Amino acid sequence: MYSIHFYENNTYVLNQALRIIPTVDENVRIKGRNGKVVNVQEMGDNTYFVFVEFEKIVVKNKTAPNDLKRKKR
Repeated sequence: MYSIHFYENNTYVLNQALRIIPTVDENVRIKGRNGKVVNVQEMGDNTYFVFVEFEKIVVKNKTAPNDLKRKKR
């Protein structure tokens, strides 16, 4: 088992104990977010740092606050 530490832009995301080490350009799904492995660094015998680039989250258009109010008759 390997201790895999996932990072995004030098921000710690997750630590997992895995049997397989992720490879560069492999698609991963962490905490419900899709991403791609950018870099893998071996830090010790069983410790690896994996740098991931996540897909950008698209914000859907919200309705205007005036549309939420009921129209008075």
